[in-house]
This record gives sequence, C-alpha cells and structure tokens, in this order.
Amino acid sequence: MTVKVVNIISIGEVTFKPNSRSKGIRMSVRAGRKILVSYPLYVSYREAARFVEQHADWIANQQQKIEKITPEYSEDTAIQTHFHKITFLRAGEKFAVRQNHENIEIVFPDTDLPGDQKTQQFFQRVLTEIYRREAKQYLPHRLSDLAGQNGFHYGNLTIRNNRTNWGSCSGHNNISLNLNLMKLPDHLIDYIILHELVHTRVKNHSPLFWKNLDGITGDQAHKLAAELKKHSTYTI
Repeated sequence: MTVKVVNIISIGEVTFKPNSRSKGIRMSVRAGRKILVSYPLYVSYREAARFVEQHADWIANQQQKIEKITPEYSEDTAIQTHFHKITFLRAGEKFAVRQNHENIEIVFPDTDLPGDQKTQQFFQRVLTEIYRREAKQYLPHRLSDLAGQNGFHYGNLTIRNNRTNWGSCSGHNNISLNLNLMKLPDHLIDYIILHELVHTRVKNHSPLFWKNLDGITGDQAHKLAAELKKHSTYTI
C-alpha cells in the first residue's frame, strides 16, 4: 500500500494512505497545515483527492481553529513548566537544546525567523519531549496518591501524546493520560486524574458518574469540566 504525500496550494501538505480496515474516506487536520487522508483499498487515489478538494472549506475552518489554539514561540517567550523554565534563543547556525539544571534554552539558527514553519515544528517537537519526560516523572506518582486518598484501584498507566482526549479508562481499569496534562494547572491535572479514576467504577457519564465525581471534588465537577474546555490538547 503506497503512501502519497502531496502539497496542495491553499490547503497544505496532504498525506494519502490506503488502509485495508477503512470503511470510508476519513480526514484529520493537524498542526502545521498537515492533513491525513485514510481511505479503503477499493477507493482510488483520484477519488480521495477529489474528496479533499470538495471539503476544502471544512479543512480551512479546521486549520484556522488549530492555528488559533497553537501558539507561536519566539525569543520573547518564556514557559514555566512543573520542573523547568524554557526560553528561546536565536544563535549560531543549528537547532539545539541547552539545559542547565531547571533552565532549558531552545536554540534556533540566527538566519531563521521564529515564525518559520520549520522552526515552529522544531519548537513543538522539543516541547513535546519535555512534557513527555515531565509527565513520566509526575503523573504516575500523582495518580497513585489520588487513588490511595480516595480508595480507587486501577490497572496499568499509559502516557500518550493524544490529540483527542485528556485521558481514558479501559474496561479493565487501565488508565491512559495525555502527556499534555503537564501544560495545565495542578487542579485541572487532578480533576482529569480523578475523572478517570471514577471511570474505574462507573463506565459512562451518567448522573451516577457525576455524583461520584462531585463527591471527591467538593461539588466542583461540572465547574472544573467547563474550565477544562478553555484548554486544548493541540496547544503545545
């Protein structure tokens, strides 16, 4: 099965990928104006390309949404994470990362503009890796603490870079948490962890689920859920 990558003017980079398990043409829009198109083997590339062209307006709307919630970083930006202070420096000829204890400098060539797509993508890759390491350091202990404090039991913990949700709980009570939780304030990290822990007992979002979650958040479950909607998993 041949993967074809095409750069379409006004739309961006489109990756066409035949998939034997696909039941129809599906598109996903990602940061950096990238689009992934998956389609069944009985659908031709030309049909998939026409599908993209027919949905150009939808793609543009999705790209605008992502651009609004995906910040650009520059030399004026400083990010304070749980464990590090991150700054951006234009210097030299190469991309690099410098760390001195809790301080991290993300270096980009002095010939590049901070807003260049290549530069922003480098920033995002580095930040994702920083959040991944911090998540592995912080989230397992916090999950264990909150479970113990509230009498929950769970299976395994997986940490992923997920664009669709902050966390999930399987039927076997295995919990998955998004590494991008590390961008959030502590009380929202705790809310998401508690949300998934309640799912070890109630596998849906019924009134019983919210009653349980209210019981361990001081009747703040819906308020915290509304606050979380102001944040996005796309924001690196």
